[in-house]
Amino acid sequence: MSALVMGDLEFQVRRSERRRTLEITVERDGRLLLSAPAGCDQARLERFVQSKRRWVYEKLAAREALKPAIPARRFVSGEGLPYLGRTFRLLLVPEQEMPVKLAAGRFRMRRSDAAKGREHLVRWYTEHARPWLETRVERYAGRIDVKPTSVAVQELGYRWGSCGKGGRLYFHWRSILLPPRIADYVVVHELVHLREPHHSPGFWRAVERALPDFALRKQWLAEHGAEVGAI
Repeated sequence: MSALVMGDLEFQVRRSERRRTLEITVERDGRLLLSAPAGCDQARLERFVQSKRRWVYEKLAAREALKPAIPARRFVSGEGLPYLGRTFRLLLVPEQEMPVKLAAGRFRMRRSDAAKGREHLVRWYTEHARPWLETRVERYAGRIDVKPTSVAVQELGYRWGSCGKGGRLYFHWRSILLPPRIADYVVVHELVHLREPHHSPGFWRAVERALPDFALRKQWLAEHGAEVGAI
């Protein structure tokens, strides 16, 4: 199968000699499948997807709504906060030089900042994610034989990472919450995209060469990523 990327949507394209119409299917794991006649050209595929974008987003939103609700974090002493696959307890303190810091095995937050606890914590995660991810990118770039030009950390919606023009890599700030071996899969996934823009068989072979057990890491991310990333 080939792939078709339209904005933030990626479809696996399945062509068949027996098919006469176009059809989009949202798979149970959230993958998007575009079934098409064998001779259907790229322009027709893109027009069809464009006409169905709203329907696709509605289906994806409905799928998300069916997931079990994850309790929101409460910024009180004793609350568990994730970081690199571990859980650290929060301790509210009367004073310190910064809103949030990790010290002596605990996240410490000024009590006066607890009302905006999520905002301060996301900023802390974002600041610490970039240098950590840069070291992982450097570790794997040579193995994959690619040369990324920059690493940025930001809010990416439901995506863990993204590959931009000119060798730029983008990672969700939530990547720093994952266990290191799972974050490594996210890094390798985006590095391989510098060579292979689509999820072709060649793409997955390149991922496997860098991470022979990538399938287990990918499955773990699909099953537990939402829970870990809830802040």
